[in-house]
Amino acid sequence: MRRTAITLLATLTIATALSAVPAQAHDRGMGKGAGKGLGMENCTATACHFDVAPGTYDVRVRLGGDTAASTGITGETRRTLLAETPTGAGEPVTRSFTVNVRTPEGEPTGAEGTPGLDLVVGGSAPALADIRVTPAAARHTRRIFLVGDSTVCDQPGDPYSGWGQQLPRYLRKGVSVANYGDSGESTVTYLADPRLFATVQPLIRRGDLVLIQLAHNDKQTDEATYRANLETLVAGVREEGGRPVLVTPIVRRWFNSDGTLNNGTALLVNGLGVDHPAVTRSVATAHDVPLIDLTARTKALVESLGVEGSKALYLYNEKRDNTHTSAHGATAYAELVRDELLAQHLVPERLVR
Repeated sequence: MRRTAITLLATLTIATALSAVPAQAHDRGMGKGAGKGLGMENCTATACHFDVAPGTYDVRVRLGGDTAASTGITGETRRTLLAETPTGAGEPVTRSFTVNVRTPEGEPTGAEGTPGLDLVVGGSAPALADIRVTPAAARHTRRIFLVGDSTVCDQPGDPYSGWGQQLPRYLRKGVSVANYGDSGESTVTYLADPRLFATVQPLIRRGDLVLIQLAHNDKQTDEATYRANLETLVAGVREEGGRPVLVTPIVRRWFNSDGTLNNGTALLVNGLGVDHPAVTRSVATAHDVPLIDLTARTKALVESLGVEGSKALYLYNEKRDNTHTSAHGATAYAELVRDELLAQHLVPERLVR
């Protein structure tokens, strides 16, 4: 069918005043005159590329056309930036979001990815009528850094998806997600590898949120070390003026015969008997750190869906994997995080979808 999206090049009006940031500019300062720079853009019916430097950018899109449409926007390493949005015939809508551009663009220890900002136009009947990308003003932009493992990170390929990869869909212009989750990391390795916390820490500005979820790979970390590592991460965030938020790990889909997840495998008790969620809760209380109890929230959801219904949250059907989430599961878990950010007043309601 020749819908509006198929003739996108004939109808698309990209703002020609796109501001390119000087190569040396970064989130701590976009560079003198950054808002006056020039830029070039290229869009097809399914994708747009903007030649910009690492930093934080506001994106405004106008969706819809002469026929009914349904359009979503993903970007960089498969991040969902705007959930699929239906529009009626002749009834376009405008949506805005803020996106983090970095190198590497996905997992910190992974491939560098493509320089600049790449956006993919998708949905069941996509129609993009207009787009504009501008540098986000630091004083008006909140940032959420994510410190985590493979259940959090921007997964590079299907069918995997981390909940941090889906979190941007629940946020509006004015707040960005900088996902520094990385597959296979524990509290030990996240502190030891210079590409991880040593890279994240100096990027943190006063007022930034830093969500910390590490436990799945602390399989042989003793309790004292695990506790000390969480305390080190919390202190490191606070040193930069950021606000740490401890997040207990998502459950593994490992049922008892009675239909509950009341066992050590599901609830992240490691081989040494260390109860990771309990230690995380204890550190949060001891150091007055906001806590998102994602273990409790995901446990309740998985148990409510039951043995069969919960398979779709994970990669059981595809990989017999009861730890890593599908895009559907990651989206559901990101929604739980969104709910907690709102309930605890960590992000203003006006910035949340």
